[in-house]
Amino acid sequence: MSKVFEDKACAEFLLQIILQRHDLKVQSVQGQYDIKNLQGRSIRLDILAVDSNNRIYNIEIQRSDRGADAKRARYNSSLIDANITEAGDKYDALTETYVIFITENDVLKAGLPIYHVDRIIQETGEPFGDEAHIIYINSQIKDETELGKLMHDFSCTNPKDMYYKILADRVRYFKEDEEGVLTMCREMENMRKAERIEIAKRMLASGKLTYEDIAAFTDLTLEEIEALAVQKTA
Repeated sequence: MSKVFEDKACAEFLLQIILQRHDLKVQSVQGQYDIKNLQGRSIRLDILAVDSNNRIYNIEIQRSDRGADAKRARYNSSLIDANITEAGDKYDALTETYVIFITENDVLKAGLPIYHVDRIIQETGEPFGDEAHIIYINSQIKDETELGKLMHDFSCTNPKDMYYKILADRVRYFKEDEEGVLTMCREMENMRKAERIEIAKRMLASGKLTYEDIAAFTDLTLEEIEALAVQKTA
């Protein structure tokens, strides 16, 4: 489903519903966006969008609870901040950010459809005002609200059964249009290769296998394994 929201109009529609801001306008959106930490290691964000007010949105679609824990949210938020600032920038120039997890299960386990996580001053209960927001969406709740219908469409595989035409049209494109099907096939292959690369990195880190063995296990070429090993030591 994340591929659908690489479309600017679909990403805008998603954010308008989640944030209840129907004037929100997305200026750019990128899927599978690599972002690096200070040590040069990268993680891949599902979706990174920027709106007309320069607010930044990281949208993660997670089936695994482990992939949406509190420290993952903190990590993503900190990486975004680190990557949007340059040496010499003033701290007050930091833009407002949102890390949004759409989860298959109710990760925070309070039975709510949506959770807004913001820092507060404990002694006063007042917002801290750092403009770094974290939101969890519980996709288990598929009621008749705008958000509930959106979560229904997230898990729906048949465009005919979806509530929202904008999403149904995009899903139909990937399932029925020849160009869309080819795009989705390429995306699936890229995802499978990315998974093999991550496995190879873990094998290299263990130091227990030869490059040849890792190549055989992961179906990557020996040259690709050697390149990963160079990255690891860089």
